[in-house]
Amino acid sequence: MAGETHVGIRELRSDLAAHVRRAGAGDPVVVTVDGKPIARLVPLGDGGDPSLDDLIAAGLLEPPRRSETPPPPQPNDPVAGMRIDDVLHDLRGR
Repeated sequence: MAGETHVGIRELRSDLAAHVRRAGAGDPVVVTVDGKPIARLVPLGDGGDPSLDDLIAAGLLEPPRRSETPPPPQPNDPVAGMRIDDVLHDLRGR
């Protein structure tokens, strides 16, 4: 990402307020530990938390492989309203 500022954890601790202000102004701050990036400070968006579609578009999530969803349990399910011991008794008896 262009314009990112990489900051070691020690530098972040010593001047946290300045780095948070920088991130809030739109310049992402990448936090490193032993030279390896581990976190990114970015400004909060207007919409709050990103939606799943936003995360998929950003490449952070993969879309589901199946488009169909399993059907919800039906109210006329034969075990609905039965006690668990009766259900187990019926299953063991088969």
